[in-house]
Amino acid sequence: MKRVPSNVQPNAFESRLKELRNGGLWQHVAFINNEIERSANEYFNSIGSLYALLPLTTRMISSPGAVYGKEHIDYTADTVPLKLKWFDLKNEVYLAESSQIYLELYLMMKGISSVYSIYNSFRKERADATHLAEFHHIEYEGKISQKENIKIVIGLIGTIVKNLLRNNTDDLAYFLFDEDIDQLKKFANKSAGKSITFEQALDILYTSTKQAKYKKFTSKYFGPWEEIKVTSELDDMAIISEFPLYEIAFYHAPIKKEGKEVGENTDFIWPYYREFVGSGHRVRSIRELLSKAKKFNLPMRDYRYYLESRKVTNYKETSGFGLGWERFLQGLLKMPTIYSIATFPRVDRTIYP
Repeated sequence: MKRVPSNVQPNAFESRLKELRNGGLWQHVAFINNEIERSANEYFNSIGSLYALLPLTTRMISSPGAVYGKEHIDYTADTVPLKLKWFDLKNEVYLAESSQIYLELYLMMKGISSVYSIYNSFRKERADATHLAEFHHIEYEGKISQKENIKIVIGLIGTIVKNLLRNNTDDLAYFLFDEDIDQLKKFANKSAGKSITFEQALDILYTSTKQAKYKKFTSKYFGPWEEIKVTSELDDMAIISEFPLYEIAFYHAPIKKEGKEVGENTDFIWPYYREFVGSGHRVRSIRELLSKAKKFNLPMRDYRYYLESRKVTNYKETSGFGLGWERFLQGLLKMPTIYSIATFPRVDRTIYP
Protein backbone atom coordinates (compact mmCIF):
# COMPACT_ATOMS: atom_id res chain seq x y z
CA MET A 1 0.00 0.00 0.00
CA LYS A 2 1.29 3.42 -0.95
CA ARG A 3 1.35 5.95 1.88
CA VAL A 4 1.63 9.65 1.10
CA PRO A 5 2.28 12.11 3.94
CA SER A 6 -0.58 14.53 4.48
CA ASN A 7 1.65 17.36 5.66
CA VAL A 8 4.20 18.29 3.01
CA GLN A 9 3.90 22.09 2.82
CA PRO A 10 6.94 24.37 3.43
CA ASN A 11 5.23 26.07 6.39
CA ALA A 12 5.20 22.70 8.16
CA PHE A 13 8.98 22.32 8.28
CA GLU A 14 9.18 23.51 11.88
CA SER A 15 7.20 20.44 12.98
CA ARG A 16 9.72 18.12 11.32
CA LEU A 17 11.31 17.12 14.64
CA LYS A 18 8.00 15.66 15.83
CA GLU A 19 7.66 13.79 12.54
CA LEU A 20 11.17 12.38 12.89
CA ARG A 21 10.38 11.15 16.39
CA ASN A 22 7.32 9.33 15.09
CA GLY A 23 9.42 7.31 12.63
CA GLY A 24 7.49 5.90 9.70
CA LEU A 25 8.22 7.76 6.48
CA TRP A 26 11.44 9.40 7.60
CA GLN A 27 12.88 6.17 8.91
CA HIS A 28 12.30 4.54 5.51
CA VAL A 29 13.81 7.54 3.72
CA ALA A 30 16.89 7.29 5.97
CA PHE A 31 17.48 3.62 5.10
CA ILE A 32 16.94 4.28 1.39
CA ASN A 33 19.37 7.22 1.42
CA ASN A 34 21.96 5.09 3.19
CA GLU A 35 21.66 2.43 0.48
CA ILE A 36 21.97 5.04 -2.28
CA GLU A 37 25.21 6.31 -0.76
CA ARG A 38 26.57 2.80 -0.22
CA SER A 39 25.62 1.70 -3.73
CA ALA A 40 27.12 4.78 -5.39
CA ASN A 41 30.45 4.19 -3.66
CA GLU A 42 30.27 0.50 -4.54
CA TYR A 43 29.66 1.26 -8.20
CA PHE A 44 32.36 3.89 -8.57
CA ASN A 45 34.86 1.64 -6.79
CA SER A 46 33.96 -1.18 -9.19
CA ILE A 47 34.91 0.97 -12.19
CA GLY A 48 38.11 2.27 -10.56
CA SER A 49 36.92 5.82 -9.94
CA LEU A 50 38.66 7.81 -7.21
CA TYR A 51 36.75 9.81 -4.59
CA ALA A 52 37.71 13.50 -4.62
CA LEU A 53 37.64 15.96 -1.71
CA LEU A 54 36.64 19.34 -3.10
CA PRO A 55 35.76 22.86 -1.89
CA LEU A 56 32.23 24.21 -1.56
CA THR A 57 33.38 27.81 -2.13
CA THR A 58 34.64 29.11 -5.45
CA ARG A 59 34.92 32.00 -7.90
CA MET A 60 34.83 29.49 -10.76
CA ILE A 61 31.17 28.50 -10.95
CA SER A 62 30.01 25.83 -13.39
CA SER A 63 27.05 27.87 -14.64
CA PRO A 64 28.30 31.39 -15.37
CA GLY A 65 25.67 32.20 -18.00
CA ALA A 66 23.19 33.42 -15.40
CA VAL A 67 25.78 35.80 -13.96
CA TYR A 68 28.00 36.89 -16.84
CA GLY A 69 26.10 35.76 -19.94
CA LYS A 70 25.30 38.13 -22.77
CA GLU A 71 21.85 38.85 -24.12
CA HIS A 72 21.96 36.17 -26.82
CA ILE A 73 21.93 33.40 -24.20
CA ASP A 74 18.90 34.62 -22.28
CA TYR A 75 17.45 31.12 -22.33
CA THR A 76 20.52 29.36 -20.98
CA ALA A 77 19.85 26.56 -18.52
CA ASP A 78 22.54 28.03 -16.29
CA THR A 79 21.62 28.41 -12.65
CA VAL A 80 22.03 31.34 -10.28
CA PRO A 81 24.66 30.80 -7.56
CA LEU A 82 24.54 31.96 -3.96
CA LYS A 83 27.08 34.61 -2.98
CA LEU A 84 28.88 35.12 0.31
CA LYS A 85 31.55 37.39 1.73
CA TRP A 86 34.88 35.64 2.25
CA PHE A 87 36.87 37.32 5.02
CA ASP A 88 38.42 40.53 3.64
CA LEU A 89 38.41 39.65 -0.04
CA LYS A 90 37.08 42.40 -2.28
CA ASN A 91 35.30 40.01 -4.62
CA GLU A 92 32.38 37.91 -3.47
CA VAL A 93 32.65 34.14 -3.37
CA TYR A 94 30.06 31.66 -4.60
CA LEU A 95 28.76 28.52 -2.96
CA ALA A 96 29.30 25.69 -5.44
CA GLU A 97 26.30 24.72 -7.56
CA SER A 98 28.32 21.81 -8.93
CA SER A 99 31.69 20.13 -8.35
CA GLN A 100 32.21 19.53 -12.07
CA ILE A 101 34.97 22.06 -12.81
CA TYR A 102 37.03 20.91 -9.83
CA LEU A 103 36.54 17.27 -10.81
CA GLU A 104 38.00 18.16 -14.21
CA LEU A 105 41.00 19.82 -12.55
CA TYR A 106 41.44 16.76 -10.32
CA LEU A 107 42.06 14.74 -13.47
CA MET A 108 45.17 16.81 -14.19
CA MET A 109 47.01 14.55 -11.72
CA LYS A 110 49.02 11.70 -13.17
CA GLY A 111 47.62 8.22 -12.79
CA ILE A 112 44.03 9.34 -12.21
CA SER A 113 41.58 8.58 -15.01
CA SER A 114 38.21 9.13 -13.32
CA VAL A 115 36.90 10.76 -10.16
CA TYR A 116 33.62 11.30 -8.35
CA SER A 117 32.16 13.31 -5.48
CA ILE A 118 29.02 13.33 -3.34
CA TYR A 119 28.53 16.90 -2.14
CA ASN A 120 26.04 19.64 -1.35
CA SER A 121 25.14 22.08 -4.13
CA PHE A 122 23.50 25.49 -3.80
CA ARG A 123 21.24 27.43 -6.16
CA LYS A 124 19.79 30.91 -5.60
CA GLU A 125 16.45 29.95 -7.06
CA ARG A 126 12.89 29.68 -5.82
CA ALA A 127 12.10 26.23 -4.49
CA ASP A 128 9.12 24.40 -5.89
CA ALA A 129 7.67 20.91 -5.91
CA THR A 130 10.75 19.54 -7.72
CA HIS A 131 13.53 21.93 -6.74
CA LEU A 132 15.48 22.80 -3.58
CA ALA A 133 17.82 25.73 -2.96
CA GLU A 134 20.34 23.33 -1.39
CA PHE A 135 20.53 19.73 -2.51
CA HIS A 136 23.01 16.90 -2.96
CA HIS A 137 24.90 15.93 -6.09
CA ILE A 138 26.49 12.64 -7.08
CA GLU A 139 29.01 13.75 -9.71
CA TYR A 140 31.50 11.94 -11.93
CA GLU A 141 34.22 12.91 -14.40
CA GLY A 142 36.38 10.60 -16.48
CA LYS A 143 38.77 10.51 -19.44
CA ILE A 144 36.10 8.88 -21.57
CA SER A 145 33.74 9.61 -24.46
CA GLN A 146 30.18 10.80 -23.99
CA LYS A 147 28.95 7.41 -25.21
CA GLU A 148 30.87 5.71 -22.41
CA ASN A 149 29.68 8.37 -19.99
CA ILE A 150 26.03 7.55 -20.73
CA LYS A 151 26.74 3.88 -20.04
CA ILE A 152 28.20 4.80 -16.66
CA VAL A 153 25.10 6.85 -15.76
CA ILE A 154 22.90 3.87 -16.64
CA GLY A 155 25.22 1.57 -14.69
CA LEU A 156 25.03 3.77 -11.59
CA ILE A 157 21.23 3.99 -11.71
CA GLY A 158 20.98 0.24 -12.28
CA THR A 159 23.29 -0.57 -9.36
CA ILE A 160 21.40 1.70 -6.95
CA VAL A 161 17.98 0.35 -7.95
CA LYS A 162 19.16 -3.29 -7.92
CA ASN A 163 20.54 -2.94 -4.40
CA LEU A 164 17.43 -1.15 -3.16
CA LEU A 165 15.24 -3.95 -4.51
CA ARG A 166 17.45 -6.50 -2.82
CA ASN A 167 18.17 -4.80 0.51
CA ASN A 168 15.32 -2.33 1.07
CA THR A 169 12.15 -4.14 0.03
CA ASP A 170 10.12 -2.97 3.04
CA ASP A 171 11.31 0.60 2.69
CA LEU A 172 10.28 0.76 -0.97
CA ALA A 173 6.94 -0.91 -0.22
CA TYR A 174 6.09 1.94 2.16
CA PHE A 175 5.92 4.27 -0.84
CA LEU A 176 5.25 2.12 -3.89
CA PHE A 177 2.63 -0.22 -5.28
CA ASP A 178 3.58 -3.63 -6.68
CA GLU A 179 3.41 -2.33 -10.25
CA ASP A 180 5.83 0.45 -9.30
CA ILE A 181 8.27 -2.15 -7.98
CA ASP A 182 7.96 -4.07 -11.25
CA GLN A 183 8.86 -0.92 -13.17
CA LEU A 184 11.97 -0.45 -11.05
CA LYS A 185 13.13 -3.94 -12.01
CA LYS A 186 13.58 -2.65 -15.57
CA PHE A 187 15.97 0.00 -14.30
CA ALA A 188 17.81 -2.62 -12.26
CA ASN A 189 18.30 -4.63 -15.45
CA LYS A 190 19.46 -1.47 -17.26
CA SER A 191 16.70 -1.94 -19.82
CA ALA A 192 14.72 1.24 -19.20
CA GLY A 193 15.12 4.52 -21.02
CA LYS A 194 14.61 5.74 -24.59
CA SER A 195 17.31 7.80 -26.30
CA ILE A 196 16.15 10.72 -28.45
CA THR A 197 17.59 14.04 -29.58
CA PHE A 198 16.27 17.35 -28.31
CA GLU A 199 14.87 18.00 -31.79
CA GLN A 200 12.95 14.71 -31.58
CA ALA A 201 11.65 15.74 -28.15
CA LEU A 202 10.30 18.95 -29.68
CA ASP A 203 8.67 16.89 -32.46
CA ILE A 204 6.95 14.76 -29.81
CA LEU A 205 5.65 17.89 -28.12
CA TYR A 206 4.43 19.42 -31.36
CA THR A 207 2.74 16.21 -32.49
CA SER A 208 0.92 15.81 -29.18
CA THR A 209 -0.04 19.48 -28.66
CA LYS A 210 0.02 21.12 -32.14
CA GLN A 211 1.52 24.23 -30.52
CA ALA A 212 3.70 26.16 -32.98
CA LYS A 213 6.26 27.14 -30.35
CA TYR A 214 7.60 23.58 -30.38
CA LYS A 215 8.60 24.02 -34.04
CA LYS A 216 11.32 26.41 -32.88
CA PHE A 217 14.70 24.87 -32.07
CA THR A 218 15.10 26.40 -28.62
CA SER A 219 14.85 25.25 -25.02
CA LYS A 220 13.00 28.47 -24.15
CA TYR A 221 9.74 26.51 -24.09
CA PHE A 222 11.18 23.27 -22.71
CA GLY A 223 10.34 23.43 -19.00
CA PRO A 224 9.06 21.09 -16.28
CA TRP A 225 5.74 20.46 -18.02
CA GLU A 226 7.50 19.55 -21.25
CA GLU A 227 9.89 17.16 -19.51
CA ILE A 228 6.98 15.33 -17.91
CA LYS A 229 4.99 15.36 -21.16
CA VAL A 230 7.80 13.81 -23.19
CA THR A 231 8.27 10.95 -20.71
CA SER A 232 4.52 10.38 -20.60
CA GLU A 233 4.41 10.11 -24.39
CA LEU A 234 7.36 7.68 -24.31
CA ASP A 235 6.04 5.95 -21.18
CA ASP A 236 9.66 5.58 -20.14
CA MET A 237 12.70 7.48 -18.93
CA ALA A 238 13.73 9.99 -21.60
CA ILE A 239 17.44 10.22 -22.45
CA ILE A 240 17.66 13.46 -24.43
CA SER A 241 20.81 14.61 -26.25
CA GLU A 242 22.03 17.52 -28.38
CA PHE A 243 20.45 20.62 -26.87
CA PRO A 244 20.97 24.06 -28.49
CA LEU A 245 24.62 24.90 -27.89
CA TYR A 246 24.29 28.38 -26.41
CA GLU A 247 21.35 27.51 -24.19
CA ILE A 248 23.31 25.01 -22.08
CA ALA A 249 26.33 25.28 -19.80
CA PHE A 250 29.48 26.71 -21.41
CA TYR A 251 31.66 23.66 -20.73
CA HIS A 252 29.77 21.29 -23.07
CA ALA A 253 31.63 20.48 -26.27
CA PRO A 254 30.06 21.76 -29.50
CA ILE A 255 29.04 19.57 -32.41
CA LYS A 256 27.40 20.49 -35.70
CA LYS A 257 24.46 18.44 -36.88
CA GLU A 258 22.19 19.15 -39.81
CA GLY A 259 23.24 22.79 -39.90
CA LYS A 260 22.58 23.33 -36.19
CA GLU A 261 25.09 24.02 -33.44
CA VAL A 262 24.31 21.67 -30.57
CA GLY A 263 26.05 20.48 -27.45
CA GLU A 264 27.48 17.03 -26.92
CA ASN A 265 25.31 16.67 -23.84
CA THR A 266 22.57 14.38 -22.52
CA ASP A 267 19.84 14.85 -19.90
CA PHE A 268 18.06 11.97 -18.18
CA ILE A 269 14.41 12.58 -17.25
CA TRP A 270 12.73 10.24 -14.78
CA PRO A 271 9.39 8.87 -16.06
CA TYR A 272 6.57 11.34 -15.38
CA TYR A 273 8.91 13.53 -13.32
CA ARG A 274 11.87 15.81 -14.06
CA GLU A 275 15.42 15.83 -15.30
CA PHE A 276 17.64 14.29 -12.63
CA VAL A 277 20.94 13.75 -14.47
CA GLY A 278 22.81 16.24 -16.62
CA SER A 279 25.81 14.94 -18.55
CA GLY A 280 28.14 15.89 -21.35
CA HIS A 281 31.49 15.84 -23.09
CA ARG A 282 33.64 18.80 -22.11
CA VAL A 283 35.11 21.42 -24.42
CA ARG A 284 37.98 19.67 -26.17
CA SER A 285 40.62 22.33 -26.70
CA ILE A 286 41.82 25.77 -25.70
CA ARG A 287 40.39 27.06 -29.00
CA GLU A 288 36.92 25.77 -28.20
CA LEU A 289 37.16 26.98 -24.64
CA LEU A 290 38.24 30.51 -25.61
CA SER A 291 35.38 30.69 -28.09
CA LYS A 292 32.91 29.63 -25.40
CA ALA A 293 34.48 32.04 -22.89
CA LYS A 294 33.85 34.92 -25.29
CA LYS A 295 30.25 33.87 -25.94
CA PHE A 296 29.51 33.48 -22.24
CA ASN A 297 31.48 36.58 -21.27
CA LEU A 298 33.56 34.70 -18.69
CA PRO A 299 35.80 36.74 -16.36
CA MET A 300 39.13 35.38 -17.57
CA ARG A 301 40.99 35.99 -14.30
CA ASP A 302 38.58 33.79 -12.34
CA TYR A 303 38.65 30.99 -14.92
CA ARG A 304 42.36 31.06 -15.70
CA TYR A 305 42.98 27.67 -14.04
CA TYR A 306 40.26 26.04 -16.12
CA LEU A 307 41.66 27.66 -19.27
CA GLU A 308 45.17 26.48 -18.39
CA SER A 309 43.92 22.90 -18.10
CA ARG A 310 43.39 22.80 -21.88
CA LYS A 311 47.01 23.82 -22.46
CA VAL A 312 48.43 20.84 -20.58
CA THR A 313 50.65 18.60 -22.71
CA ASN A 314 48.80 15.46 -23.77
CA TYR A 315 45.52 16.74 -22.34
CA LYS A 316 42.88 14.03 -22.56
CA GLU A 317 39.26 14.91 -23.22
CA THR A 318 36.72 14.10 -20.51
CA SER A 319 33.02 13.52 -20.02
CA GLY A 320 31.00 13.62 -16.82
CA PHE A 321 27.63 13.96 -15.17
CA GLY A 322 25.78 15.16 -12.10
CA LEU A 323 22.88 13.27 -10.53
CA GLY A 324 20.54 15.30 -8.32
CA TRP A 325 20.02 13.04 -5.30
CA GLU A 326 16.74 14.44 -3.97
CA ARG A 327 15.11 14.72 -7.39
CA PHE A 328 16.16 11.14 -8.17
CA LEU A 329 14.66 10.04 -4.85
CA GLN A 330 11.43 11.93 -5.54
CA GLY A 331 10.95 10.15 -8.85
CA LEU A 332 12.07 6.82 -7.47
CA LEU A 333 9.48 6.94 -4.66
CA LYS A 334 6.83 8.74 -6.75
CA MET A 335 6.35 11.46 -4.17
CA PRO A 336 4.33 14.64 -4.86
CA THR A 337 6.99 17.11 -3.74
CA ILE A 338 10.74 17.08 -3.37
CA TYR A 339 10.58 18.44 0.19
CA SER A 340 8.41 15.47 1.18
CA ILE A 341 11.49 13.23 0.86
CA ALA A 342 14.16 15.71 2.06
CA THR A 343 14.71 15.17 5.79
CA PHE A 344 15.98 18.72 6.34
CA PRO A 345 14.81 20.60 3.23
CA ARG A 346 16.36 23.91 2.32
CA VAL A 347 14.03 26.21 0.40
CA ASP A 348 14.04 29.94 -0.21
CA ARG A 349 11.25 30.73 2.27
CA THR A 350 12.61 29.17 5.46
CA ILE A 351 15.77 27.76 6.98
CA TYR A 352 13.94 25.52 9.47
CA PRO A 353 14.35 22.96 10.93
